[in-house]
Amino acid sequence: MKPSTAVSVPDHVLLASFRQEQTKEQAFTQLMKQYQERLYWHIRRLVVEHEDTNDILQNVFLKVWKSLADFREQANLYTWLYRIATNESLTWIEQQKKRASVSLSDDENPVAARLEAQKGFDANKLEWKLQKAIQSLPEKQRVVFTLRYYDEMPYEQMASVLETSEGALKASYHHAVKKVEHYLLNL
Repeated sequence: MKPSTAVSVPDHVLLASFRQEQTKEQAFTQLMKQYQERLYWHIRRLVVEHEDTNDILQNVFLKVWKSLADFREQANLYTWLYRIATNESLTWIEQQKKRASVSLSDDENPVAARLEAQKGFDANKLEWKLQKAIQSLPEKQRVVFTLRYYDEMPYEQMASVLETSEGALKASYHHAVKKVEHYLLNL
């Protein structure tokens, strides 16, 4: 996907426009244009499949539509959106694990299995090896790793998104990196 070339509107302007009935829908459409690509890729890295990502992203924007008028601006809009996207993704992953627990043994990862089923999957390519390594991480470490590694999100912002301390995030990221390295070195 190419980066969006649309003109970015400052968050405070979007929020003010959203709170006025005559510009509410236009403001929300602009918000979606500004954030959907970043949110899409954040969700996609967690759940792997395009269709699932689109479903989750749609749920994210439904929640945003319902809650945006009450957004108190104690955090950045971007941070708040990422928190919703992360929570929706983790909820989806948990639901998939519950569904899969009937047919899979405890040590199998349904998201990793979906990764292997992707068109073009080649276990010998480095990017697929990295994805398998990331999918082998516990959920919280996977989220921290993707936010830091792919999105280059600062720990301070991650702490706000995940509602935890920066120290805990640094430790989690460190452990995730070590696990990914170990996975890649022991293939």
